[in-house]
Amino acid sequence: MAKELEVALSAARRAGEVLRSGFGAEHAITYKGAVDLVTEVDEEAERVIREELLGAFPTHGMLAEEGGGQEGEEDTRWIVDPLDGTTNYAHGLPVFAVSIALERDGEVVLGVVHDPIRDETFVAERGDGATLNGEPIRVSETEEPILGLIATGLPYDRERMPEALELFGRFAALSRGMRRLGAAALDLCYVACGRLDGYYEQGIWPWDVAAGSLILTEAGGKVTDYRGDALDLAGREVVASNTLLHPAMIELTGAAEGQGA
Repeated sequence: MAKELEVALSAARRAGEVLRSGFGAEHAITYKGAVDLVTEVDEEAERVIREELLGAFPTHGMLAEEGGGQEGEEDTRWIVDPLDGTTNYAHGLPVFAVSIALERDGEVVLGVVHDPIRDETFVAERGDGATLNGEPIRVSETEEPILGLIATGLPYDRERMPEALELFGRFAALSRGMRRLGAAALDLCYVACGRLDGYYEQGIWPWDVAAGSLILTEAGGKVTDYRGDALDLAGREVVASNTLLHPAMIELTGAAEGQGA
């Protein structure tokens, strides 16, 4: 997949330049929900990515956060989040990334996550390991939950907030510390390189986790749904870990799901 990787990297970096050049400026903000926002920079970054990917591979499909789905002529599609961490971006908080994945026959085979502020690019091809700026990465070796640093996200749906906060409290009691970074793709990549030991969230979308989930598994981690079953990109939930902490995490998320969290 040399050409696909080359084009994906180029698209991610071009979109990253769009994000970086607009960072800190005032933005035209519209809302997809009560607190779920989008800026004109999201749309411009997605336009750049779409132009590059489909220009090189016109028969491929695409699923993108802002532009929705586009059918291709093959069972191959790009899954794109042009700005993962839009709320952070709009507030001038430098925690966001571009996420691009390639799915073939229902399986993600390539993932690129680019952080333009830190100039960090995480890459994985299925069966070929994961890298950060060209150097191999591996998950942490943390075995005890009380030594783990865990990330999560909170729902846009305010009606689900009480259950989410209850689960957050259980994880806080189990772990060394909790983090809420606001960018799912980076959460997954940070587990992949050992900065975090685990991450869980409900309410996510395929473009949030497609690239990062492959990067994590290729770095030796594990990604499932809340019950510990295989990750379904359309399932709106994810539990990710260094593998060692997965049973303890699933014990909490599985119980919470059974209670309707």
